[in-house]
Amino acid sequence: MGTLKDRLNDDLHAAMKGRDELTTATLRMALAAVRTAEVAGTEARELRDDEVIGVLTKEAKKRREAATAFADAGRAEAAAKETAEGEILDRYLPRQLTDAEIAELVAGALQAGGFTGKGQMGPAMKAAQAAVAGRAEGGRVAAEVRRQLG
Repeated sequence: MGTLKDRLNDDLHAAMKGRDELTTATLRMALAAVRTAEVAGTEARELRDDEVIGVLTKEAKKRREAATAFADAGRAEAAAKETAEGEILDRYLPRQLTDAEIAELVAGALQAGGFTGKGQMGPAMKAAQAAVAGRAEGGRVAAEVRRQLG
């Protein structure tokens, strides 16, 4: 099996052949974001799959936020397009954790690290994010850490 970037490229070619304009545009945008991340910093490099997932997660989050903003502004058509793009990106991301699964992982990370108070929020968040490993948005994890340290 190839890398996630290879899969994105293969799916882009298939979408182009099938004349699927939405998927084509979305995957082009995603690959452009990956290429931008690859050349960021002092030296160009190939991203690992977990780094590509991080880029795609950010792009999917942008789509969700844009869809919400468009919906709030009464632009239903633009909101629907952003939502559809987000759904396409979600195909390449790991399944998101439920609130109960997040609570369980955060509890384990806090117990393992011995974190007990709000003063330890930074190190506790780092441990919780490592336990969750990109399978949930940072805001959801932070809310659970705050609740458990509370």
